[in-house]
Amino acid sequence: MRTSRQLVEAVANAVLYEGYLLYPYRRSAVKNQVRWTFGLVHPRGWSEATGGTEPWDLEAGCLLRTEACCRLQVSVRFLHLLQRSGPEGSWQEAIERTVEARDLELRELLQRPVELPIRAPAAVHEQDGVRREWRALEGVVEVEARPLPVADGVGLRVRVANTTVLEDAGTLRRDQVLPFTLASAHAVLWVESGAFLSAADPPPELRAAADALPRRGWWPVLVGEPGTGDCLLLSPIILEDHPRVAEESPGDLFDATEIDELLTLRILTLSEAEKEELRRGDERARRLLERTESLTPTELMRLHGAVRELRIRRGWER
Repeated sequence: MRTSRQLVEAVANAVLYEGYLLYPYRRSAVKNQVRWTFGLVHPRGWSEATGGTEPWDLEAGCLLRTEACCRLQVSVRFLHLLQRSGPEGSWQEAIERTVEARDLELRELLQRPVELPIRAPAAVHEQDGVRREWRALEGVVEVEARPLPVADGVGLRVRVANTTVLEDAGTLRRDQVLPFTLASAHAVLWVESGAFLSAADPPPELRAAADALPRRGWWPVLVGEPGTGDCLLLSPIILEDHPRVAEESPGDLFDATEIDELLTLRILTLSEAEKEELRRGDERARRLLERTESLTPTELMRLHGAVRELRIRRGWER
């Protein structure tokens, strides 16, 4: 059984790596030629030069009820794409990046918004004949709060923007801009002495306030055990409140539907040539293959199905 923190982390990681690499997990697979399809925050100059159809910022507002000494933790996470090159050819991988404020006092936040800088310098790493190179990124995370017309109600807004400066931005193709882009960007918010409220089903007295909050590219989702409100995910894909990753799942499969049994069986039936290509490719794919091949019969049987809940339906009697 996962703890509340582990449950939140599992959901956030599923969002972070959704679509990172799809079955059959090989670089040569057609559907792995186009990735990074949501949660993208492009450099502002390129976004504006291309008509604004590709965003340079994402933001969302949420509601919370507070008590005295309410404190917040805000973490914005994204993938920073890098170019890997070596004997096996060239391939885009990714590094996880996190920008966070661990101890924000709501009283101070109501008086003055907070800005967190995003700075990821360019770098090159070479090892065992493999070269990995990533470009510099710059941006900002904004967090602000305002009181609502309810005694203990507060509206919170979080925004992430990519301020990386590109020369001749208007002449660049999308694939040339991706190394300067925040991919799969999302935010995880924690609150102490307070509780986040559902965006899908807010209290009646706060529905108008909820509808007025900004939502551009992010959707607020309660995460953690059902009935709790201490954690909120600002997700680039719409999810229902309190989503879960199946306890039976042996690890990330980078697939939204998490059809673990089917994908696991298909991985085990890959040819030796396909497995060898997989091993020589992405490091996360190699670990996925090793984990799958090491599953015991008992672990495989756990993937075969589970009943989460039973409901009695009335009115079906003959």
